[in-house]
Amino acid sequence: MNAIDQLIKKIKETNNPTVIGLDPRYEMLPNCIKQKYSGSIEKICEGILEYNKTLIDHVQDIIPAVKPQMAFYEAFGIEGMKCFQETCKYAKEKGMIVIVDAKRGDIGSTAESYSNAYIGKTKVEDKLYGLDYIDFITVNAYFGTDCVKPFIEDCKKYGKGIFILVKTSNPSSGELQDLKLENGKTIYETMGNLVEKWGEDLIGEYGYSSIAAVVGATYPEQLQTLRAQMPHSFFLIPGYGAQRGQSQRRCFRV
Repeated sequence: MNAIDQLIKKIKETNNPTVIGLDPRYEMLPNCIKQKYSGSIEKICEGILEYNKTLIDHVQDIIPAVKPQMAFYEAFGIEGMKCFQETCKYAKEKGMIVIVDAKRGDIGSTAESYSNAYIGKTKVEDKLYGLDYIDFITVNAYFGTDCVKPFIEDCKKYGKGIFILVKTSNPSSGELQDLKLENGKTIYETMGNLVEKWGEDLIGEYGYSSIAAVVGATYPEQLQTLRAQMPHSFFLIPGYGAQRGQSQRRCFRV
């Protein structure tokens, strides 16, 4: 099934368009976890995994998707990567959609390897190896089309999806993304048009493409502009909570 159709079906089942972020920071772990797991990176990562599983157990029937942020797992080295893998596997086993927030992007064989690592397959001798429990990955496509092409090919081949950065939620995003080009369009609008074009061959039954977009809730006017010009692009909208983004209900057209 088309990846975005799977996500929309889960949203409809749960009647909830939100995603839970799993971004482990040691200082924010509950004291009971810190007390139970301490003394080494290995033990701390065991505690993070238990915490993640507990969260998943409590939200699996009310929230459609999880979004682990890779940086927080990479910070704990190889043990953190093992924790990331087991977290994704567990969420998938519980029926949740897994969106990996890694913001990968490069060109040529490097872009291909990034895509193979998360949503595609890596061929070794006569066998293919991949992470079947990951549904989406976030992508930084400001390298252009040759950055995105390997990800799109893997989306088609393996029924996966990507969320491409269009207008990010951070305060300084406008330093580059809001600059206007000679045609009067901003850089973020230009990226939005590219995302809409890149996704034309992967539109599912709900009218949205598995080549989707990241658009921050902290910029509601820009969000509305992009919603109008990207009718087939599903939006992942960060910026709630600590970033104080406001809800734009018209952007959740599912």
